Amino acid sequence: MSSTLPGATAASDPAEVGIDPIALDALRERIRTEHEAGRMPAAQFAVAREGEVIWTESFGAATDTTRFSVFSCTKALIAGVVWQLIGEGSLRTDTRAIELIPGFGASGRTPEWMAQVTLEHLLTHTSGFPGAPLAAPRWADRQQRIEVFGRWHAQWEPGTHFQYHPTAAHWVVAEMIAVVEGRDHRDVVRERIIEPLGLRGIDFGPAEDDQDDVAELVDVGQAPTREEIAAVFGEVEFDLGEVTPEALLIFNDPAVRRVGVPGAGAISTAAALASYYQALLHDPAGLWDPEVLADGTGHIRCTLPNPDLGFPSNRTLGLILAGDDGLARFRGMGATTSPRAFGHNGAAGQIAWADPATGVSFALVTSGIDRNFLREARRIVSLASKGGLLVPYQP
Repeated sequence: MSSTLPGATAASDPAEVGIDPIALDALRERIRTEHEAGRMPAAQFAVAREGEVIWTESFGAATDTTRFSVFSCTKALIAGVVWQLIGEGSLRTDTRAIELIPGFGASGRTPEWMAQVTLEHLLTHTSGFPGAPLAAPRWADRQQRIEVFGRWHAQWEPGTHFQYHPTAAHWVVAEMIAVVEGRDHRDVVRERIIEPLGLRGIDFGPAEDDQDDVAELVDVGQAPTREEIAAVFGEVEFDLGEVTPEALLIFNDPAVRRVGVPGAGAISTAAALASYYQALLHDPAGLWDPEVLADGTGHIRCTLPNPDLGFPSNRTLGLILAGDDGLARFRGMGATTSPRAFGHNGAAGQIAWADPATGVSFALVTSGIDRNFLREARRIVSLASKGGLLVPYQP
């Protein structure tokens, strides 16, 4: 890669591969503004097309090799493993958790409902136990995790209600993967996804002495006022659930990163994330059955409404689809991508998606944890939308 601007590298002239240079400059300046305002102490973004990272740039306390906690962007890696196992016949969308985890939910208050939970429920956030607790130190020990699973209960019957499960559902998926593969879920992700695709700059559960290049998460800003919250939600209170700044900041601990929390624990550069989404567009290594990959990246299995704002959730088997209802900006992919764009963002403003209509994949990672979650949401819409304009979608 040849250096083109301070802090930026490009594989070739972006314009030669269809990237609008004016749109690229607008994106760069928007990120720079956020950094200079102190809301992104460190940040990176990357743009890829035709199987290649076209542009990557770092801001603040980061170089192009700095890795970041990407939180729920991790869910796309777990989905990629699941799709492989479905294609090979080791898992089915209707495989029930209790088939592979005997006693799952049996000691809780709703054993009948927990026995209904399927792989599809888990990956579409319709399992019914969004806030099921699992934290340190139990989450670091497989047997203790299984014991905790046995005590979980559901708030509603699986499949009847959408509520985002920040971590609970993916702990169950990780155990299902470990059972059918006979090895730790972190090793499965490395051996089935990261290594075959040559994704340098990404890891899942890295050793504690292999984390010196991970950006330190920084708490910034102030929480929105009650008036600001009321203007959006009609009420003066908003429950962040388990995804609070305090909960995110524990990922500064190398021991926490080592756990490999399956719904939130990967570390990555922006370039590695953008490259992974190029693999989901093109499958250069032949890792997936084509029908299963097309289903995972393009088939909406859940349109139950998001309870916060009421719009359809548009969940595939593990990802989110932009959709054609004009509400893609609320789903993390901005307002300018095609209806076919798919991805999964992460807490604290991480962005990752690909658009089959333009061939672009876009990723942005940052170390800033903005306590003003409304401002963060607006920033995501702005940055993702500017990413979508790099190669304008033509309906």
